[in-house]
Amino acid sequence: MTARRPPERLAVPGPAGKIEIVVDPPAPVPGGGADERARGIGLVAHPHPLFGGTLDNKVAQTLARVFAELGYVAVRPNFRGVGASEGEHDHGEGETDDLVAVIEWARGRFGPLPVAAAGFSFGAYVVTRVAARVALERLVLVGMPYGMVTGGRTYTPGNVPADTILIHGERDETAPLANVLDWARPQELPIVLVPGADHFFHRRLHLLRRIVQGQWRT
Repeated sequence: MTARRPPERLAVPGPAGKIEIVVDPPAPVPGGGADERARGIGLVAHPHPLFGGTLDNKVAQTLARVFAELGYVAVRPNFRGVGASEGEHDHGEGETDDLVAVIEWARGRFGPLPVAAAGFSFGAYVVTRVAARVALERLVLVGMPYGMVTGGRTYTPGNVPADTILIHGERDETAPLANVLDWARPQELPIVLVPGADHFFHRRLHLLRRIVQGQWRT
């Protein structure tokens, strides 16, 4: 059985300086070679940096693990001003530029592969902005903020493709379910509701993983 390669932590150039990233290689396929090509690049965006969000957030780690299990090389950047990433928080504007730069770097290293993207909370909002600039294979949005959320912050994301996987917790206290319904309704975008889950999906991460795996194209 082929052993899974460990994650790689490194820094790549970005608009505001270095961007710290972690790369999770694709999970080995039974009978496949160690150098088997990834099916794509899976970009994962973490929650709000001013409220403790980092690339090591449990939801972000779970999404990266799912991408790796689906055969993608998963790339998790720290937003500007977080960890070893340089720059200062820019309310989604500069962060969008940073994710676009990470995609360009990833395609330079791993080849012109399709790019899928997943984001949690603030990261989900930034991913919708990236999707307006870069052709993405598919989106996964978890704990999507829309309208006013906890702390008086307001988000106005644009529309997303019809095959977007939108996952929300029944008891999300940060990004109210009623708000995301208002955003999804005019798009006729289904929501996968996780019963009993709070914003951070405490004790529900296994369900998050199962949902993405079950809905992904094979």
